[in-house]
Amino acid sequence: MISLPWSYPYPSPPGSGFWGPRTSTIDWCEENYVVSTYIAEAMNTITNGMFVALAAFAIYNAVVQKHERRFILTAMGFALVGIGSWLFHMTLQYEYQLLDELPMIYATCVPTWAVFSYARNRKDTILLGVYIFLGASILTAVYLHFKDPTIHQAGYAVLTGMVLFRSLYLIVTKIEDAHARADMWRTVIIGIATFLSGYGLWMIDIHFCGTLRVARRAIGMPYGFLLEGHGWWHILTGLGVYYYLVFLEYLRICLVGRAPDYDYVWEWGFFPHVDLKKKKSAAKVSKKNN
Repeated sequence: MISLPWSYPYPSPPGSGFWGPRTSTIDWCEENYVVSTYIAEAMNTITNGMFVALAAFAIYNAVVQKHERRFILTAMGFALVGIGSWLFHMTLQYEYQLLDELPMIYATCVPTWAVFSYARNRKDTILLGVYIFLGASILTAVYLHFKDPTIHQAGYAVLTGMVLFRSLYLIVTKIEDAHARADMWRTVIIGIATFLSGYGLWMIDIHFCGTLRVARRAIGMPYGFLLEGHGWWHILTGLGVYYYLVFLEYLRICLVGRAPDYDYVWEWGFFPHVDLKKKKSAAKVSKKNN
């Protein structure tokens, strides 16, 4: 073991923990119950806090800034993903695995309906919603039957790709304001880069698991926590999803002609949100005019 200040050796993995034998169809690279007998995968559990915190802020901001209800529902769906993933990695039980995976599909159905229903009449919009619901139901049934995570991952990737490419098409063809387009492209690029970075670290975690486990034990805790690739996947995809949600809010505002009422804010230069423009008080307006 490499001697680092305030480093503690990893204990030997126990045979089982508080939640009993694993029933999930997936077990990740993080060693089970080595940090706590009450948490199967400690870092994979705790890092979902980023997902939940960002979703909570998105819900709050959508309510305060009077965004459409669809964005509140989308943020609530992704909050459920974070909670489900927290429970899944904490317990490694199959029912919580489903609470992690299936809401990813359902939460993405809302922006899918939103971007593909633009400029459609009411009848077509309703039919589109029915088709999306049926598609998600069929995917759920197939996944529950075969219990193959690849089915879920492929379905989520296809659905996400459809939303992304449709959104980019709307930017190119419908958004004329150059400043608004610049904010949207910046948000999309950062969001995609963040998401793909998380995916890359997840793939490293999968394909080099043995090497990573040896490295973690060599440097000990808490330094070894930094080598938990799936935990970084949670953090970075949480950020990526948040960027995309903000992008969709602004895209929708511009498409329906409400852009003059809103400001696109870059907090600290990297954290975006879309806020109602602050109204000047009558006294300040009168003083300025005088």
